[in-house]
Amino acid sequence: QLQLVESGGGLVQPGGSLRLSCSASGGTLDYFAVGWFRQAPGKEREGVSCISRSGSSTKYADSVKGRFTISRDNAKSTVYLQMNGLQVDDTAIYYCAEARTWVCPPASADFASWGQGTQVTVSS
Repeated sequence: QLQLVESGGGLVQPGGSLRLSCSASGGTLDYFAVGWFRQAPGKEREGVSCISRSGSSTKYADSVKGRFTISRDNAKSTVYLQMNGLQVDDTAIYYCAEARTWVCPPASADFASWGQGTQVTVSS
């Protein structure tokens, strides 16, 4: 069974950068679209970004546009989320998830496999 593993989280000052990675065990992460989500304390989970199977199509939440960049290396079966210009409001647990489609689906319910998450804390 496919299991996703996130890495790269940590503590960073406002304005700093982090790169999250999402890799897979028990399978590969090169067949379907992959998304990044986050959940802050006391808030609902929200979609952050998504990338299609080929990588030719990407989507971003308005709150991260221009600051975050999603990419994938199918040969390495890994999806990345480069986060620049981090803000305190970006503090959350970040999850990656694999969709059931080649293109990014509209709803989080269309993502089948989820990782355990990695903590990102932005604080001075």
